[in-house]
Amino acid sequence: MTGDLHEQTQRLRAIFDQCSDVVFREIKIASRVKGVLVYLDGIVNTRELHDNAIRPLLLLHAQKQALTPELMEEQGISLSQITHAVTEADVVDAILTGNAALLIEGYAEALILSVRGGEHRSVSEPLTESVVRGPREGFTEHLRTNTGLLRRKIKSSQLKLTSLTIGEQTQTVVVLAYIDGIVEPAVIAEVLQRLRDIHIDGVLESGYIEEFIQDEPLSPFPQMQYTERPDTVAAQLLEGHFAIFVDGTPFVLTGPVTFWQMMQASEDYYERYLLTTLIRWLRYIFLFVALFMPSLYIAITTFHQDMLPTSLLLSIAAARESIPFPALVEALIMEVAFEALREAGIRLPKTIGQAVSILGALVIGQAAVEAGIVSAPMVIVVSLTGLASFTIPRFNAAIAVRILRFPLMFLGGAFGLFGIVIGTTWIVLHLSHLRSFGVPYLSGLAPSKKGEWKDILVRAPWPKMRLRPLTYTQRHRKRVDTGRKGGAE
Repeated sequence: MTGDLHEQTQRLRAIFDQCSDVVFREIKIASRVKGVLVYLDGIVNTRELHDNAIRPLLLLHAQKQALTPELMEEQGISLSQITHAVTEADVVDAILTGNAALLIEGYAEALILSVRGGEHRSVSEPLTESVVRGPREGFTEHLRTNTGLLRRKIKSSQLKLTSLTIGEQTQTVVVLAYIDGIVEPAVIAEVLQRLRDIHIDGVLESGYIEEFIQDEPLSPFPQMQYTERPDTVAAQLLEGHFAIFVDGTPFVLTGPVTFWQMMQASEDYYERYLLTTLIRWLRYIFLFVALFMPSLYIAITTFHQDMLPTSLLLSIAAARESIPFPALVEALIMEVAFEALREAGIRLPKTIGQAVSILGALVIGQAAVEAGIVSAPMVIVVSLTGLASFTIPRFNAAIAVRILRFPLMFLGGAFGLFGIVIGTTWIVLHLSHLRSFGVPYLSGLAPSKKGEWKDILVRAPWPKMRLRPLTYTQRHRKRVDTGRKGGAE
């Protein structure tokens, strides 16, 4: 900054050339000192700027005092946050991030006024994670709104929010959140290093960050969890996880994660433990159905017919008598059609998306059976498989199951049950090898950790879960004080 108001204004005009949303507002402070306010229209709160900066500066009474930036800051501007910028680059960055810059004649610095605002979506219920019992608020696309929602959940000075800027062109603000004293310091150091190693021109969603920092990019299984729910993020932080907020998206990343965590929902901890345990067992049963049912049907009807009861075998044989395709091709036709209908239901407008997906499945399935392209048992198998995949709470985990279903179908069609055993062995070996920020993906059961089963296959009562999971942290593990001896260790 040179202190020459005209020169500095012209340089900023050159930098923001052909930027019609950049406003240069000339004012005369206390009727005697020239100044220029520079800001971006649409991402600042213009009412707050006018009421708390422009009007007080115009009406400032300081006839016998030198109009220094400090005086304007103390007696003129009534904003809660004001900083100083001494370089042109800092001024440009401040303007692009939603602040207003006040240039003053004769002073080689600018006042940066925090007047971020503009239109943004209000807090509402998350559409992707609805619950029967639990909070109804969800994150928005506004970063400070999201961190504020988290602060309301965790009112502790140990909650740390470390800010970084990623993206050469977008200059996206990314915030790493964790609870100091609970999370492992080595994990935070590793996450910060991975974030600083990201060099890209733009970050538009948290998915960009996820692909850069995950351990195994080629694995179908997610190594980070994303959520729209503040209560889910707060619960993860209290267990020893970290969270990554990205400005411009309501989806917050959390890690490290395990496979068992992908089968849990936030509502599991709000309902009574007996009901939650039964629901978890149901999820694991339907996980098996979603992954193996088509391949088992193909393998048994193609190679192992003697495993079926005679009456069931005759029924399936009668249904498949006029079908021109083998069971593998029949299953592929129906699975691909079902996936296409599911994708169409998501992408189409909400008013017609559900109708298309439901009616499409009914009409196409019925027409395919009547035309003799697929058999009725295959339609039942594919329908149950699709229904089972919806019981998996985490969408990215359900996608992994949907992807792995197809190679298992090919293995079952080629080698029968032996092929399915080979595919299952590969999946288990891959899961055993997989890591999420150094945490084994099957940690809790493989390797086994003392007391971890209380929140994996079952959900023990809260008084029994006195310690935080050893999988994620070894620091400050006590979280429930029952006031008496005994309980889970």
